[in-house]
Amino acid sequence: MSITRLNGKHFAEMIIQGANHLAANAKMVDALNVFPVPDGDTGTNMNLSMSSGAKEVKNNVQEHIGKVGISLSRGLLMGARGNSGVILSQLFRGFSKSIESKADIGSEDFANAFEAGVQTAYKAVMKPVEGTILTVAKDAAKQAVASAKKNEDIVKVMEDVLKEARASLNRTPDLLPVLKEVGVVDSGGQGLVLVYEGFLAELKGEELPGSPANVPTMEDLVSAEHHMNVSGHINSEDIEFGYCTEFMVRLEKEKTASHPFDEQKFREDLNELGDSLLVISDDEIVKVHIHSEQPGVCLNYGQQYGTLIKIKIDNMREQHSAIVSETHSTLQTETKTETKPKEEYGIVAVAMGSGISELFKSIGASVVIEGGQTMNPSTEDIVKAIEETNANNIIILPNNKNIIMAAQQAAEVVGENVTVVPSKTVPQGMSALLAFNPSASAEHNGSLMTDALSHVKTGQITFAVRDTSIDGLEIESGDFMGLSEGKIIVKSKDKLEAAKQLLSEMMDEDSEILTILYGEEATQEEVDELVSFCNENFEDAEVEVHNGNQPLYAFIFSIE
Repeated sequence: MSITRLNGKHFAEMIIQGANHLAANAKMVDALNVFPVPDGDTGTNMNLSMSSGAKEVKNNVQEHIGKVGISLSRGLLMGARGNSGVILSQLFRGFSKSIESKADIGSEDFANAFEAGVQTAYKAVMKPVEGTILTVAKDAAKQAVASAKKNEDIVKVMEDVLKEARASLNRTPDLLPVLKEVGVVDSGGQGLVLVYEGFLAELKGEELPGSPANVPTMEDLVSAEHHMNVSGHINSEDIEFGYCTEFMVRLEKEKTASHPFDEQKFREDLNELGDSLLVISDDEIVKVHIHSEQPGVCLNYGQQYGTLIKIKIDNMREQHSAIVSETHSTLQTETKTETKPKEEYGIVAVAMGSGISELFKSIGASVVIEGGQTMNPSTEDIVKAIEETNANNIIILPNNKNIIMAAQQAAEVVGENVTVVPSKTVPQGMSALLAFNPSASAEHNGSLMTDALSHVKTGQITFAVRDTSIDGLEIESGDFMGLSEGKIIVKSKDKLEAAKQLLSEMMDEDSEILTILYGEEATQEEVDELVSFCNENFEDAEVEVHNGNQPLYAFIFSIE
């Protein structure tokens, strides 16, 4: 089968097939995670991200391939989770930007789009690391360009892309020594190969084994939570804005020529009609979520700029009685927040564990997103948290290296005064938050809080989920491991012994404060024994203990 021109409908099927194939193999990608710690979520993150893009494409299938690409880019952007998901979204953002003006494309356009995606993704990463998904994408794109110079057949070009992507994936251990040491290929690169396998199968009219009929989407996963968020636990008559109104505006040149679209003005005008407002736009679509008493007025306002699509209006007063018993404490707080005037500062922190969440709130966090290892919040989750802060200046503390890029992407989407302090651990996030000065400017706070990240050391005790050999340590599944600044430095069959060894390695004469956050896997007896050990061995250090209630990590240590 030969294809010399690719249109939007066929490209949409490629995307859906690629997303299905990735979804069917997400657990396999998770299992490739280099570290034996229980955070192998690359496949999960890429799956949720690609699924969000596929969902948007399904809702906007059309002949024009450029417009299908725009839908893919938008869906990926809002669903992106973790570094792998953000990089995937950037790859296809550049790809889609390259073809956005084209009704259909030939082999050279197809190849150039892969190359444009790579350029966009590399720009998005502050310090690109070779031997990762970036390298696989780069090598495959280079092969695409070379192949397209000799072939008009898009199927042949895609075959060459996939062949080189697989070869590049197999070379990743040569570029990243840690991969060779453990004996695996890069997990993100494997995820991208799966997407490309789906693309080629669709072009050739083949069905890949194990692809699920329905791709799970972020919309599916958060719909219940969203339903709760729009129905406050108050008396029905006390709901000030009774209609949860969602719609999209497809911008039309005829209308915007005489009435130019300005996102900031659009947001400010709609804000006068209700609350809980979220406006996201690109060159073609404006997406709106608002709670209002006048949904018709909101729709009429949006119609000034183009055609209304995907309209959804829910009467929250009618919904109220069905869920009142489930949402009392949480949503009563949210309702109070919505009616408050804007604060000068709002701080969004990501944390996993009820105790750690409460700790962040007690020292100044406005909104805490549940998330961390194995559960990275998406760009859209962070955007919603930013909106919830109801503040003029926002500071985000990701508290996990795999969430930083999603936070930065959320900051770009919101387009307001948002600062991302690149905290990689919970102790770093707490150190940064304690350095916050409400009287200082946003720029100065960004500097102060970023500087505070270097004033704390992070230790973690967790368990191995697989046998491995790494950094000179032979680790068996079930062993307890001690990580210092993310590097495994001790292991033991005994949890407490691993904790004691780790602290002995990390504590020194300059250590003044040791904070112990104990998790779900730690008993009170173990906590008491560890505290006694610390008091006996680190007499000059002040020891603080908090129940973090975090999963996966029996102990998290903050050393200042």
